[in-house]
Amino acid sequence: MIDALEPSLKHWPFLSGMTAARIDGGLINTTWSVGQPPVAVVQQLSPIFSPAVHRDIEAITAHVAAKGITTPRLLRTAEGDLFHTDSEGVTWRCMNWIPGVSHHRILDADMAEQAGGLVARWHGAVEDLEHAFAFSRPEAHDTPLHMQFVEGALNAHAEHRLLADVEPVAQAILKAWGAWDGDLHGSLRICHGDLKVSNIRFSASGEALCLLDLDTLSFLPLEVELGDAFRSWCNASDENTTDVSFDANLFEAGVRGYERFRPLGSEMKQRLVLGVERICLELAARFCADALNESYFGWDASVAPSRGDHNLLRAKGQLALAMEVREQRKELELRLGLR
Repeated sequence: MIDALEPSLKHWPFLSGMTAARIDGGLINTTWSVGQPPVAVVQQLSPIFSPAVHRDIEAITAHVAAKGITTPRLLRTAEGDLFHTDSEGVTWRCMNWIPGVSHHRILDADMAEQAGGLVARWHGAVEDLEHAFAFSRPEAHDTPLHMQFVEGALNAHAEHRLLADVEPVAQAILKAWGAWDGDLHGSLRICHGDLKVSNIRFSASGEALCLLDLDTLSFLPLEVELGDAFRSWCNASDENTTDVSFDANLFEAGVRGYERFRPLGSEMKQRLVLGVERICLELAARFCADALNESYFGWDASVAPSRGDHNLLRAKGQLALAMEVREQRKELELRLGLR
């Protein structure tokens, strides 16, 4: 057993004596699989999330499961709690393991269609749920606020070693946001909040099984939820390169999969195309600010020499992706039957 886990795992005694393995790839929480083969996932919760988030996860996953949708569920401690907070104030949780495969990019149109269909069924499952969130981060997709954060980071880090490299990227992001011509005020609904590819579990045969990483559950406009999904699903590369391209075929397939279960009207389709560009710019801004703040996103030393350098690379990549989406706007609208 990994030493860092041992004291906390005693609160889930059914895991006693099992081996644990670190699961890499997450940018926020630290995650391990427990058991061989795995039977559970244990996570060390990032301090950006309140332990109250577990009340939201429990309520929404219970509702989704009752509708027949596969979902991870919190496994209670021996004391009957949804989580454990250790003597140093660190919060730990345990969830059941969903067998399957996780990917860091969509491999083909069939996979995109599967992902779209799963998200639509999940949205349908929570549509009748009345829920007051115990924890929320209203700034999470407040795009204008993230643009202000970029400006604030530039002003706060005038002596930063990367300022000369970050500033032109920041100004390009701000200029692109100033030219964005969408509407920020869509109607709200319960959403997952972070539908990147790696947060979808697939079977070995390619079936989309369930959504993972549920700390971001919140009320959001649908075009923000799906815009973030397609930002991730349709990028032929990962977030660690500026050599990006937005795959219109994957976009079309993902929407087709979604509409098999939940049709989207022409107005929402229009908002969706603009939403993809918006979320690319928003994430570019978040990465750009953290290139100077160096305090939020995780980073990989095999990709870049520092957290700041890695986040600068990510910011450049998301800005390039936003410009790809803008250039393809007419084509994407055509694929959705808007032209």
